Amino acid sequence: MGTVHGPGYSGGESISKSYTLPNSRFDTDFHIFGIEWGEDYINYYIDDVLYNQITPEDVSGEWVFDQPFYIILNMAVGGNLPGSPNTETAFPQTMLVDYIRIYQ
Repeated sequence: MGTVHGPGYSGGESISKSYTLPNSRFDTDFHIFGIEWGEDYINYYIDDVLYNQITPEDVSGEWVFDQPFYIILNMAVGGNLPGSPNTETAFPQTMLVDYIRIYQ
């Protein structure tokens, strides 16, 4: 899921779009996640498929992504997405990251 949080659009009001793999699942194979970040856009890719673009016109508050920032990689459990763990939730979970590459 590609999401931005900023002034006036954070938490439950964040700007987001999910992507479903055609005929596959994220937990059964490695995938390449990409972000292209310019002053006036953020593009989100999965396996070379552009699935979301966010621009200043898409946010309800101030566009703050025209300056240096950071990236958060997380594996969330519980909350509103995807819901609270139950007896079918497998623990422990693992997120494997092969590499992170940054271009300027």
